[in-house]
Order: sequence, then structure tokens, then C-alpha cells
Amino acid sequence: MALSVSSLASSLSSLSFSSQISRNPNTISIPQPPKTLTISLSSKTTRSLSVAATVAAPVEAEPVENLKKYVKSRLPGGFAAQTIIGTGRRKCAIARVVLQEGTGKFIINYRDAKEYLQGNPLWLQYIKVPLVTLGYEASYNVFVKAHGGGLSGQAQAISLGIARALLKVSADHRSPLKKEGLLTRDSRVVERKKVGLKKARKAPQFSKR
Repeated sequence: MALSVSSLASSLSSLSFSSQISRNPNTISIPQPPKTLTISLSSKTTRSLSVAATVAAPVEAEPVENLKKYVKSRLPGGFAAQTIIGTGRRKCAIARVVLQEGTGKFIINYRDAKEYLQGNPLWLQYIKVPLVTLGYEASYNVFVKAHGGGLSGQAQAISLGIARALLKVSADHRSPLKKEGLLTRDSRVVERKKVGLKKARKAPQFSKR
């Protein structure tokens, strides 16, 4: 009996201790941390939403017609009626370029150059090299009509067209542009497929027997 009473007492003490443990979290404000956490999460979500809104805002989806009106207002009579004009070619791409005094705006096929070239830094560098070479990156607006080939070929064709148009601004521009190789038409094209081969030079696997 003594053992049973002592065991009962110990179990009761443990029960009271566990009840105290269970009460202590109740007395401590446990629901407060999730509230603060939810608030912080909501604030983070609102911040992320605001950032997404700011990123989505500069994307010009509708101003294509506005750019068309702008280009037509700046180029009365079309591209052929302008004086500072140059034509560039690369692979199958052809680009007609018109330069006008301005602030360094690039418009390709009635779209912003960064949007048209998909933000590719190499292609954007191609079209800026002739102007940067002469220090005119913020002195001329560039209007381009490009067709054929891919975006890489069009970017290099635009570069040649800008360089040729800059020659009409001043003949003194020839030596710095020629020194950088910007007036040379790159004649490399894809080699044609040959009869009996899979591609231009790739042959089918050879078998002796």
C-alpha cells in the first residue's frame, strides 16, 4: 500500500507539473508571434507585388501605334526621303537606317531597340558601337527598318547601316570607323548543302562492309 500511495503521489506531482507546463504557454502570449509573422508576411507580399508592378510598368505593350505616329512625324516622306541614311547587310538581314539629331533614341521596326532585341546585351552593343566610337551616343536618334535573317544578323546589319550613315554626316568619320572595322561588310554566310552529304560538310557514317 505504501508503494502504491507513493506512486500515486509521484504521478499526481507529474500531472501537476505537466499542467503547469501546459499552462505556461497559455499564459505566455503564443498567438502573438503568428500575428506578427502574418503581418510581416503580408507586408512582404505587398512589397513583392509593388515591385512586380513597378517592373511591369515600363514594358511598353501598347505604344507601338504611338511610336508609329512618332516615327512618321519625325520622318516626313518616309525613309527614302531622308538625307542621312545608310543601308547595312549581314547574312540574309537588311537594315535601312536613318539618323536625326536627338538624344540617342533607338527605334527598330516601330519598337524600342531594347524590346526588339530582347534585351540581349551583345546585340545592343552591336548597334551602339559606331556612335560610341565617334562619341555621338547621345547626339542622334536612330530609326531602323530591318527585315530578313535573325536578330543577331539584323543587329550587325544595323551597325553597318549606322556607320555608313555617319559618313554622310562628315567625311572625316571614315578613318576612325574604318580603323574599328565598322565599314567592312561581313560576307560570311552559311555554306550550302552538298549532294550526298547530310549538311555542308557532314558526311554519313562510313562502313567498309
